[in-house]
Amino acid sequence: MSNKILKELKVLLVEDEKNLASLLKSAIGDSFYSFSISCNGEEGLEKFIDLNPDIVITDIMMPKMTGLEMAKEIRDINPTLPIIILSAYSEPDKFLNAIDIGVVKYFIKPFDPDELLEYISSISDRFESKLLMLEDGFSFNLASKSLYKKSRYVALSKREHIFLELLLLSDLSQKNRVVDAQTIKKTLWDDAASTERLRTFIRRFREKTSKKLLKNIKGQGYKVEIA
Repeated sequence: MSNKILKELKVLLVEDEKNLASLLKSAIGDSFYSFSISCNGEEGLEKFIDLNPDIVITDIMMPKMTGLEMAKEIRDINPTLPIIILSAYSEPDKFLNAIDIGVVKYFIKPFDPDELLEYISSISDRFESKLLMLEDGFSFNLASKSLYKKSRYVALSKREHIFLELLLLSDLSQKNRVVDAQTIKKTLWDDAASTERLRTFIRRFREKTSKKLLKNIKGQGYKVEIA
């Protein structure tokens, strides 16, 4: 996997062994956009909902909620998210349960952190297919719904996220589609928003991102340039 793709991935590690968690973060954490740690399954599920990571790596035996119980909950929320299991023992019954849940890989402790990084690299295609390349060095991660500028995360407000998703995701089959101003106003505000309010919003969005990213098509509306 190219360094560019790795740097746009958010990883969540759920591991109650503090030394192993610290080791993995130190060894491979810098390869990703973020590498978050939780110490049990219950906290891991909460962080998953809050962070919306691209990959979850979890131990099996943990307090409060096991890794498999957590993985099952995650599967109900996101059926396609890659989940990697770590275990100190090769337990056939747990391995079969992991397969049933849809776990993509099972690592037996101890293991080399580089093996974990290499495995994530080996499934690069599924991440690249979720990356929408935009103009002026921007990209949009379809899985995490996040915007990046040359691999750096661009923080958007909730309304800005809705706006960007409206232009990008309403119809992916129609590349560079134009969305009219009235549709944008109805989507962003419950009230009858004025044209000036929309113009102010557009100006601030461009200041935060780029004039090249968002195009105004005279008499039609706005579009985001897909490379």
